[in-house]
Amino acid sequence: MSHLLRTSRLFAWLFLTGLSVTIIVTSGFYLYLRPGLPPVEQLLDIKLQTPLRVYSKDSKLIAEFGEKRRAPITIEQIPTIQLQAFLAAEDARFYEHFGVDIKGLARAAIELISTGSIQSGGSTITMQVAKNYFLSRDRTFIRKFNEILLALQIERELDKNRILELYLNKIYLGNRAYGIAAAAQVYYNKPVAELSLAQMAMLAGLPKAPSAFNPLANPDRALIRRNWILGRMRDLGFITGDAYDLAVTAPLTAGYNATDVEVDADYVAEMARSAIVQRFGDGAYTDGYTVTLTVDSLNQQTATDALRDGLEAYDRRHGFREPIGQIDQETLEESTPSDLVVNYPRVASLIPALVTDIKDEMLSVRVHARDIGDAVMPFDTMTWARRYKTEDLRGPEPDKPSDVLAVGDVVYVHANEDAPGGEGENTLPTVALAQVPRVEGALISLDADNGAIQALAGGYSFRQSKYNRAIQAKRQPGSTFKPFLYLNALEKGMTPATIYNDAPIVFDDSELETAWRPQNSSGQFYGPTRLREALYRSRNIVSIRLLRDVGIQETLDYLKQLKIPVDNMPDDLSLSLGSGQLTPMELARGLAVIANGGYDVQPYLIENIKDINGKTIYEAPETILCDRDCEDLAGEPTAPAAVEPLADTAGTAQKTTPATGESTPEVRVMRRLADERSVYILHSMMQDVIRRGTGRRALALGRTDIAGKTGTTNEQKDTWFAGFNHEIATTTWVGFDQPAPLGRREFGASTALPIWIDYMEVALKGTPPATMPRPNGIVNIRINPETGKRARPGEDGVFEVFKEEDAPAPLTAEDEDERNGNGSGDGLSRQIF
Repeated sequence: MSHLLRTSRLFAWLFLTGLSVTIIVTSGFYLYLRPGLPPVEQLLDIKLQTPLRVYSKDSKLIAEFGEKRRAPITIEQIPTIQLQAFLAAEDARFYEHFGVDIKGLARAAIELISTGSIQSGGSTITMQVAKNYFLSRDRTFIRKFNEILLALQIERELDKNRILELYLNKIYLGNRAYGIAAAAQVYYNKPVAELSLAQMAMLAGLPKAPSAFNPLANPDRALIRRNWILGRMRDLGFITGDAYDLAVTAPLTAGYNATDVEVDADYVAEMARSAIVQRFGDGAYTDGYTVTLTVDSLNQQTATDALRDGLEAYDRRHGFREPIGQIDQETLEESTPSDLVVNYPRVASLIPALVTDIKDEMLSVRVHARDIGDAVMPFDTMTWARRYKTEDLRGPEPDKPSDVLAVGDVVYVHANEDAPGGEGENTLPTVALAQVPRVEGALISLDADNGAIQALAGGYSFRQSKYNRAIQAKRQPGSTFKPFLYLNALEKGMTPATIYNDAPIVFDDSELETAWRPQNSSGQFYGPTRLREALYRSRNIVSIRLLRDVGIQETLDYLKQLKIPVDNMPDDLSLSLGSGQLTPMELARGLAVIANGGYDVQPYLIENIKDINGKTIYEAPETILCDRDCEDLAGEPTAPAAVEPLADTAGTAQKTTPATGESTPEVRVMRRLADERSVYILHSMMQDVIRRGTGRRALALGRTDIAGKTGTTNEQKDTWFAGFNHEIATTTWVGFDQPAPLGRREFGASTALPIWIDYMEVALKGTPPATMPRPNGIVNIRINPETGKRARPGEDGVFEVFKEEDAPAPLTAEDEDERNGNGSGDGLSRQIF
C-alpha cells in the first residue's frame, strides 16, 4: 500500500511539474510572441484583394484586371447548407469551441513528435483565418503557436458568423479563385445561391488541397473528397439520407468559366486600366475598384465590329496572300487535326482551320477548325481570294477550290451563324475563308456637347497589337483638315459664295530646287468655284489659294484658338491639304467643336469610380457650355486629368494626380472657341458633302442632319471620314501602321466612310434629327452660282446662307449695266485671279 502511495505521489509530482513547466513555457512563449501579434481590429480594416472591374455606361462588363478572382460576399448571401458543407469538411465543432480545438491540437502534437512534422494541422476555421490574414504558411511550431494566440484573440473580439464570413471570402479554391463567390463562378458559372448540394460539397472539399482535390485537374480524387464530405454532412445531421443518396450519384459538372466579358472593347479597357493604375498604383488591381465608363455597350460593340468588317472588306478587295501555315503529308498522317491547329492563335473573330480535303467537283473544302471541329467551306466564300501581288494588282479569279488552297494548308476562317441541316456532310457547320488584315484603322465617337467617349476602337485586334491608333497614331488628316481652314475663312468675312479660281498653280521651292505643282485628286481643274462647292468636292487648288489669302500664321493661330495641336503642322501652303499630323482623337475632338456649335470639348472616358464598398470616390463633372461671364461659374475648363486616359500632344496617356486629397470640380466650363454664325454656315457646307459631294454614300442612312468630310492623303497612305450631327461626332481612319499606299482606287469614301456608316446607323437609330439651331444674324439670299453675287430677277439662281454683314450687296444700276453687257467685268477678274 505504501508502495502504491509513493508511486501515486511520484506521478502527481511529475504531473504537477510537467504542468508547471508547460505553463511556464507557454507563458514564456506568450510573453515573447504577444508584442509581435497584430491587433484583431486589423481584420476589419483589411481589404480583400479584389480585382479591378470595368463596366460600360449601361453596366455591361468590359474587363477585369487582377491576379486574384474574388467577389466579396456577406454570410447572409450564402445558403445555410453551403455553410454546413464547409463546417463538415473543415471544423464541425466551429460553433462550440473557443477558437482552438484541443482534440485537433493533440492529434497535431502527436504527429509532430512521431514524424518530426505536422501532417494534419489540427487548425480550426478561426485558426485558418488567423493564418490566412496575418501569418505565413510555414508549417513550424512558432507559427502554430502564433496561430493559436491569434485565434483566441479573434474569438474574443469577433462573433462566429463574422469569422466564418472572413474565412469564406479569403480561402483559395484553385484556378485563381479566392473566396466562395469567385469559386462558384469559376467552376459552375453560377452565384453561390444557385449551386446544387453536390456542387456545394465539391467547393467545400477544395480548401484542404486546391490542386489535389480540384475537379478539373483531378476529377477522381475530387469525387472521393466530395462524397466524403456529403457523408460527414449526413452523419452530422446537416442533410437527410435521401439527400445524401441523390447527391453522391450526381455527376461532376465543374468546368472552367472565365469572367464573362460582355463587350468587346479591349482598347477602351486598357485606357481605363492605365488611368486607374496611374491614380491608385498597384492597389488598382487588388482594392476592388469598380469603374464605369462613358461608352454605351451597343455603340462600343458596333464600333468594334464595324472597324473589323471595314478592314476585312478592304483586305478582300486586294486579294488572298497565302495560308498562315502548311502541314506536310507525313505529319497529317501521324497527328490529329485538333493537335495541329491548337498552336495557331485566334485573332478577333477569326479561327484557325486545317484543310483536310478538297472536292473541286462539289465546290467545297473540308476543314478542321479550332473550337469548332470538322466543318465545310463552300467555294462561294472563296471567290474573293484572287492571289495578292501588289496593292494594285491581283491574280485571276479562282474557278475551283484547289486554285486557292491545298490539303495541309492552315488558314483563318469565319464561323457562319446559319445552322447546318440535311444529311451527311450537310450536317457539318459551314465556315468562310478569311485572313487577318494587314491594314489597320481606328474609330472614335464623341458626345459633341460634353466630350464623353461614346465608342472607341484602336485597331483590328488588341491581342494582336496593343498599339492604340485612336490616341497614339500621328497621321496626316488630308482633306478632313479643310473644315478648320474654311471655318477660319468664314470668321474673316469670306462666304460660301466667295469665288476662287480652280486653275493650275505653281510654287517655286528654293530648298528643293524644284517647283510644287499641286493638283486636285481627279487631276483636273474646274475654273471659278464657290467655296461651298470647293469644300464638298474637296478641291485642293481652292484650299491652297484660300490659305494663301487667309495667311499661314493666322491659320496656325486659329488652330491654337480651337485647341488643335500645331506642333506637327507645317508652316507652308501644304498645310491647306492636311499635311500636318494629328491623332484620330485630336481630329475627332476638333470635329466635335464644330458639331456642337463652336464650344470647347475635352474628351473623357471615365464616368465614375466606386470603391469596394460601393462608395463613389470620383464622378465626372457636369459640363457647361459657356458664351460669356464664364469666370463666374464653378470649375475650370480643364477637367481633372486624373481620370482622363486620353492622348496628349505626344500621343501618350495623360499624367494623373495622386488620389489622396484630390477634389473633383462639380462642373466643367467649356468656353466658346469659334463664332456661332460661322460654325452654322460651315454645318450647311459640310452637309452638302453628304448630299452632293464625296460623302454621298452616307445618304444610305436616310438622315437630313448629318455632315462630314472625307480625307485622302498623297498616294492614298491615309484615308479618313469625319462626320457628325449636332449631338455626336465620329471619326474613322484607315491606313497601314508603317505608312504605305493603300491602292490607286482607295479613298476615304471607299475605306473609312463605310465604317462610319455602319457605326452611325446604330448610334443614330431611333434618335430624332439633331441640327444646330439657326443663330441670329443669319440671312438666306438668292445668288448667281457663277458669280456669287445676288441673282437678278428672272435669272437662274440658288439660295445661299450668309452672315448679315457679309451678304452680297443689293443690286444697283451698275449691276443692271453688267447684265446688259456694258460692264467691264474687271472686278470679277480680280476676284478669281
